[in-house]
Amino acid sequence: MTQAPQHTAVRLVAIRDSALDVNEVIDVLDDVAAGALTLFVGRVRDHDGGQGVTSLDYSAHPSAYERLEDVCARIASEHDVHGLVAVHRIGHLEIGDVAVIVATTASHRDVAFQASRALIDTLKSEVPIWKHQRFADGREEWVGLP
Repeated sequence: MTQAPQHTAVRLVAIRDSALDVNEVIDVLDDVAAGALTLFVGRVRDHDGGQGVTSLDYSAHPSAYERLEDVCARIASEHDVHGLVAVHRIGHLEIGDVAVIVATTASHRDVAFQASRALIDTLKSEVPIWKHQRFADGREEWVGLP
């Protein structure tokens, strides 16, 4: 899911069932006025809570894209950013796959760092995307369900 952004600084908002590309994000944020680009890439790790993880699946509520758009517009309004991107993967992911990318550009690094931190933290707490983890011992766990 990708549509035109609500806020001019919001350059890309997407929830995709295909691989995410860091270079796409960097290209979308290209801006000679931006002295800083802060990029966060969330990857599937091989452990959680001391247990081995073998794979996971992300599922999104039908309202997730709208919620992600709202979060992006809010963060862009609260921070003096030139550009902002948030893309999240859904579907089956293996260890090492990229699950989420958020990035911001700003004139100065402090703003870019603060905005990126606010973006990933707010995305994780407010956008209804859930993780179904599979553990090495055969157990499974849902994370982030209401």
